Amino acid sequence: MAPNDSAQTTEEAEDLTAGRRKAARYLVPVAVAGAAAATIGLVPALAAAGDPDLPKISAQELIEKMAASDAEQFSGTVKIRTDLGLPALAGLSDLGGLAGTAGGNGSGPGSAASPDAKLMELATGTHTLRVAADGPDRQRLTIVEGAGEYSLIHDGEEFWAYDSAAEEAVHGTEKKSGAGADEPAEPLPDDLPATPKELADQVLKAADETTSVTVGGTAHVAGRDAYQLVIKPKQQGSTIGSVKIAVDAQNGVPLKFTLIPSSGGKAAIDAGFTKVDFSRPDGSVFDFTPPKGTKVTEADELERQHAGIAEPGKGGKHAEELEELEGLEDFEGLNVIGEGWTSIARVEVPGGAPLSEMKDSEDLPAEARGLLDSFGDKVEGKFGSGTFFSTRLVNALMTDDGTVYVGAVTKDALVKAADEAK
Repeated sequence: MAPNDSAQTTEEAEDLTAGRRKAARYLVPVAVAGAAAATIGLVPALAAAGDPDLPKISAQELIEKMAASDAEQFSGTVKIRTDLGLPALAGLSDLGGLAGTAGGNGSGPGSAASPDAKLMELATGTHTLRVAADGPDRQRLTIVEGAGEYSLIHDGEEFWAYDSAAEEAVHGTEKKSGAGADEPAEPLPDDLPATPKELADQVLKAADETTSVTVGGTAHVAGRDAYQLVIKPKQQGSTIGSVKIAVDAQNGVPLKFTLIPSSGGKAAIDAGFTKVDFSRPDGSVFDFTPPKGTKVTEADELERQHAGIAEPGKGGKHAEELEELEGLEDFEGLNVIGEGWTSIARVEVPGGAPLSEMKDSEDLPAEARGLLDSFGDKVEGKFGSGTFFSTRLVNALMTDDGTVYVGAVTKDALVKAADEAK
């Protein structure tokens, strides 16, 4: 019989804390694993023979199994599929006339191989990745794009980002002294989870007394037997219905991560392997030499280009637009309302600029105005009136007086928070 257990008691929930802390160790160091956005997903290949018959296990034991996992070597294929109700994000980096400031194919400084804009594209649609790791010092992630590929490679002290279609690469090395020592230089981002394990870590860190954690049966994922860990909010008002994590029954590695919105329907995020091998990858996988004709940009130079653009008062093509951003220090900061799965961030916009004025501004590109119009719905309450923006997971309410309320909560929850703030 497939393992199953009831929701965790308060005592068990407290015990989960230690396990979650241990589970925070990344299977793939974030220097490379950050290559994919938190919203990437995957539909793993499931065996046709039905669910495996595995020994019964509790949620606490399964968490501990994940925490104890020491698998640092693997290779495999990941298919990603994401449905957040967002438009395709390719090309949105051009909004505001700042194309090229963070990489991409714009006319400004930067490189098409810089990950910033590339990773945004993974937030929508379906993508195929090839991944490999050999401990904390060697990883590779490749996004397959038809006849082209985009790769992030970490080999010892060296880091590469390479776009075969654009024939461009960015090269960086680890900083070994001074500020930022032992930290990877750009271009590799370090704050975005990519593998099922990293996504699982993020959820487990947030699990507390507002969370139900159970074992919901077993499954075959990428040809391997797995337990299903099911995480659900106990609170009403969250847009997250449940998170299911398939955990390898042998080594405790998360193989699949699926997030279902509370509104139902297909998964908004579904991440895992279609093929995986936990033996040590061949060393040649991490070797990289730019092909002849490739334009190579050093990460330090890329950072200097970005810093020069971002420094107001220094002139240049985008100086005027960026000087207007100097007022950002007027933000009153993030005020968090509520706790757990129904937390809402309240932000005061500098100057209290109404959304209607922002949308009518000639300085706002037509593409951005169209994007705002396509998402926004007028809403009213005790707070006054405002515009509601929704996706399948994260919603936001911007009042006409310039206050923003945002969270993975329902429209009613946002309106209630705005009403109570008055």
